[in-house]
Amino acid sequence: MTSASTTPETTASARKGLSRRGMLAGSAAAAGAFSLGFAIPFGEAQAQGAVPEINAWVVIHPDDKVVIRIARSEMGQGTLTGLAQLVAEELNCDWSKVTTEYPTPGQNVARNRIWGNFSTGGSRGIRESHEYVRKGGASARTMLIQAAASEWNVPAAECTAEKSVITHKASGRSLRYGQVAAAAAKIEAPKDVALKDPKDWIIAGKPLARLDTADKTTGAKIYGMDFKLPGMLNAAIKDCPVFGGKVKSFDAAKIKAMPGVKHVLPVGDSAVTVVADTWWQAKTALDALPIVWDEGPHAKVSSASLAEWLKEGLDAPGAVIGNQNGDVKAAIAGAARTIEAVYSYPFQNHACMETMNATALYTPEKCEVWTPTQNGEAALAATAEASGLPIAKCEAYKIDLGGGFGRRGAVHDWVRQVVAIAKQIPGTPVKLIWSREEDMLHGRFHPLTQCKMTGALDKDGNLTGLHMRISGQSIVAGIFPQNIQNGRDPVVFQGLNASGPEASIGYSIPNLLIDHAMRNPHVPPGFWRGVNLNQNAIYLESFIDELANAAGKDPLEFRRALMKNHPKHLAVLNAAAEKAGWGKPLPAGVFRGICQTMGFGAYVAAVAEVSVSPEGKLKIHRIVAATDPGHVVNPAQVERQIEGSFVYGLSAALYGEITIKDGRVEQENFDTYEVMRLEAMPAVETVLVPSGGFWGGVGEPTIAVAAPAVLNAIFAATGKRIRNLPLKNADLKKA
Repeated sequence: MTSASTTPETTASARKGLSRRGMLAGSAAAAGAFSLGFAIPFGEAQAQGAVPEINAWVVIHPDDKVVIRIARSEMGQGTLTGLAQLVAEELNCDWSKVTTEYPTPGQNVARNRIWGNFSTGGSRGIRESHEYVRKGGASARTMLIQAAASEWNVPAAECTAEKSVITHKASGRSLRYGQVAAAAAKIEAPKDVALKDPKDWIIAGKPLARLDTADKTTGAKIYGMDFKLPGMLNAAIKDCPVFGGKVKSFDAAKIKAMPGVKHVLPVGDSAVTVVADTWWQAKTALDALPIVWDEGPHAKVSSASLAEWLKEGLDAPGAVIGNQNGDVKAAIAGAARTIEAVYSYPFQNHACMETMNATALYTPEKCEVWTPTQNGEAALAATAEASGLPIAKCEAYKIDLGGGFGRRGAVHDWVRQVVAIAKQIPGTPVKLIWSREEDMLHGRFHPLTQCKMTGALDKDGNLTGLHMRISGQSIVAGIFPQNIQNGRDPVVFQGLNASGPEASIGYSIPNLLIDHAMRNPHVPPGFWRGVNLNQNAIYLESFIDELANAAGKDPLEFRRALMKNHPKHLAVLNAAAEKAGWGKPLPAGVFRGICQTMGFGAYVAAVAEVSVSPEGKLKIHRIVAATDPGHVVNPAQVERQIEGSFVYGLSAALYGEITIKDGRVEQENFDTYEVMRLEAMPAVETVLVPSGGFWGGVGEPTIAVAAPAVLNAIFAATGKRIRNLPLKNADLKKA
């Protein structure tokens, strides 16, 4: 029953009126599958004579196939395989028999959220669910062993389980998991189970091959763009190009006779859709549709006007404090030398390879949506809100994502749109696909910020005070305004905290003030991979380099002096420096830059090696990255994640810029919004230094050290400080 929630057969059953719960139970009964663990049976399953399901995480078939249910979303980062490894480790099953499936958010709600949080963002897929998924595997193993022991009439303590086989050592008898699954399902789940020490792992902690690679390689993997239902129509959409604008009018008569066109419909008050037999027919007709826009109050906004507005915030009174100790004003006033710099960071698009898309089927009794999503429960909530039906009459089926990066997490605007379209064509499945242009113009963008920093040095070149003033956009104010407390958005200060579980700044500075002057433009913000850690690491780590240079000190040694009370930060910094050979000779014309940060529960550092030609052409030769995420579930996946992080982080540093003219985004495709190309990608060397005792993230932290490592290396090569990204706009000729 792998990926049953996304197959056409499943959806056909659903359309015939069979409930999702009943469909799953019926499938389990037909296959002879049994679930083990927590005592929450399906009433319909029992009524049909199936063995009651009592575990949310593990399903075992008579042929020993193990289905592990994964609540988090897979978008290329490997969470699906990593979580399966953790469950399988505690289950002691045969890894070669493991497959996975997604439970649905509707099931999760109906079952008291037994699978916990469906959100997959903030690098929390493994770090915030490792404990309870491991307990699911351990509980199932305990029950399987007890079932076999009861059959043999021996103490369970005399039995062991390994590779899906239970053995009674004294008698030499053995039983396969599939043989005892039915009996195990009747045993009361243990109230508490012991988890293995990571040093004893044999499945987790190993560089096992990913479970989804084969299907991706052969093309068998179904993404949202591939999904089909019988009788399905296809929709293209166009929203007002100026955020906050509306549709004034459109002339449907002009295109209704075009090939394949079935409907021309409004979507809310700001968008128009064409529904046709094929998506290309829908897009072609939509491009020909005469639309008159009411562009609203933001039609004259530009990148230049926004930059001036944010600049005012750098010295504005009334900023909200994020981090403070000592007396910064006094430290700056009494300094032997002060250094000041202003940096900026642009809007950026998530630019997922797979554009936003979803398929919906609406009737007055039921609304279903199939979509790539980072948060199935948020997709379900959006479905219910847009359909006007209660949650119990809605369902959202998760599909693997062709890229997420935060775009498919907190905001599900495309889901609301497809439901609004389907509601106007009840009983007909509709697939909505955003064009690349629509995806570029209507993203949820990385926030726009500027930062003014003033550092105080004493006569010996020691840092005695630092004031960082951030001016710019708040993601939380744009998405979760109810979470703003006393004008403070805590996400703004990612990487700049000095206390709490993520004391991320990594430096002991006697006098410190970090504050934020909120400026929220009309361009909607979003949680872009790495979020505010990205620009905050650039601001702080580039400025630390500026201070080191002003003090006449080596950038590594200057940092080390500030990090004596931050051993985990210092450990990754030293690991990266040692691997890169910091202080050792480089080839002629090649220079190094270094940086570190902490975010999403993990400690990271990087060294970049670059050269800049006399004409100002940059070449990044090598990146060395050290990471301490506490525990490493799959070393191969972590290394790939880090390499991918540098692709994303360097793309942002080199090219990533969304500009605004006449209130609208200027970039509409990859010809004007470039990404890293293979020939420009440096070699990436990963150093894993897991220190244990905590669980950190992997997918986002290392993105943040890509740009500052390169920027600091560029200064070493040219004597120029680049304070405004992207680098494509910079003159890199030697100063």
